[in-house]
Amino acid sequence: MWMRASISWDEPVRPRTSSRAVGLLGPVLMLAGCASMAPPLALPEPPVAAQFPLADAATEPAAAAAGLAWSDAFPDPQLQALIALSLANNRDLRAAALRVQEAQAQRRIQGAEAWPTVGASMDAQRARVPGDLNVSGEPIVSSQYRFGVGLADWELDFWGRVRSLDDAALQSEMASADAWRAASLSLVGQVAQGWLALRELDERLLLARAAIDSRDESLRIFTRRVEVGATSRLDLAQVRVLAEQARALGTQLAQQRAQQANVLALLAGAPVPTGIAEAPPAPRLPERVVLPVATGLPSSLLADRPDIAAAEHQLRAANASIGAARAAFFPRITLTGSLGTASAELDHLFHAGSRALSFAPSVSLPLFTAGRLRGSLDVAELRRDMAVAAYEKAIQSAFRDVADALGARRWLADQLVVQRAALAAQAERARLARLRYDAGSATFLEVLDAQRDLLAAEQQRVQTQRALLSSQVALYIALGGGSRVQSVSAALPHP
Repeated sequence: MWMRASISWDEPVRPRTSSRAVGLLGPVLMLAGCASMAPPLALPEPPVAAQFPLADAATEPAAAAAGLAWSDAFPDPQLQALIALSLANNRDLRAAALRVQEAQAQRRIQGAEAWPTVGASMDAQRARVPGDLNVSGEPIVSSQYRFGVGLADWELDFWGRVRSLDDAALQSEMASADAWRAASLSLVGQVAQGWLALRELDERLLLARAAIDSRDESLRIFTRRVEVGATSRLDLAQVRVLAEQARALGTQLAQQRAQQANVLALLAGAPVPTGIAEAPPAPRLPERVVLPVATGLPSSLLADRPDIAAAEHQLRAANASIGAARAAFFPRITLTGSLGTASAELDHLFHAGSRALSFAPSVSLPLFTAGRLRGSLDVAELRRDMAVAAYEKAIQSAFRDVADALGARRWLADQLVVQRAALAAQAERARLARLRYDAGSATFLEVLDAQRDLLAAEQQRVQTQRALLSSQVALYIALGGGSRVQSVSAALPHP
């Protein structure tokens, strides 16, 4: 049940009456901009430790990741070209940019609610009443013409309902912009990781092909030895096993490389340049793929990580919606009116004395809504609480990303040192085993095991080195790399 009161009149008015109405509207318009009824918002304390684990003091100069653009952070020109291609053509990033524009349009729509809708109209009416419906018994023909400019259903925002909705739309727009920045940062990381995976497969494939060539040569030699009776057919079978194992590994790596090139093409949103898609003649993983970045403190993530900023704006939007839900309990005052001319003759429509005014203020107050308004307020408060949980989860996830990257950087560096030493030992073992076999002091099975383990150690060393490089990329991204220098407006398409 709603209580509704309205006043309206439609009559010619003198100029002094019109000025009096304008004078009465002045204070009303000043009262229309009241403060929001949204509760004050205090962001929760970060639910993480005060220090990152394994964040040792830097031993070399390092810049803050958030202030280091990707074009400066990744020195390799091939990787820079691939990232630039992806940022320009990736469809997921393009969709994120369009969502920013959608949020901007929604904000403009919501912002227009604070202003009256003004329009012009012109009406003409001509009616004939039969004589048997008149006292005079004669038919009557009447005409009426109107022209006016008016406003329709303009809400006077005494309780801040419209302002709260506008604040929520603004925060949603800012959240979508930060979501675009987070998508851009994630894309940079994915492209860098994909490029490293491709270079890893190139180096592993080169090692596998070298092993294939070496074992094919051994197979040729042992085949000749069997033909002249200098060795057994068992040794020949074991050499053939080694050659086929290397060939199987080569085909597996070639398949993985083709798939990884397809992954990069999907990320780039365009065909990958030939210089990147094809393996270089002598592929080698670099010792460093990202410039050194400073770890800083966990609190810096709140300003540097765009996903945390987006979660904060979503929280503020949910909090502003509470103000709109609270304001719905109070009376809603709207104004509708028009000012123009009216006449029974079209020729006299704009003559003096034909002015017409229509003014219809309306007040509506909810008396019984069966709990709808209370339920709407409860929903708004629950959504605010869920946004708080999402904000805290975003902080915890960011903290974990940095901690994982720091741990990987620390332990993978140690693993790489150990594996390089183990690789050198395996190479020496394979060399000695072959000497022992040639001297007749060992069976070829010993050579078989040594060469198989040597190839596995070479492959594992490359994988560990790539994982260490990936941890550098992950740390840069986890710390909000380049987020301070990204511009949303520069990425949006312009009409």
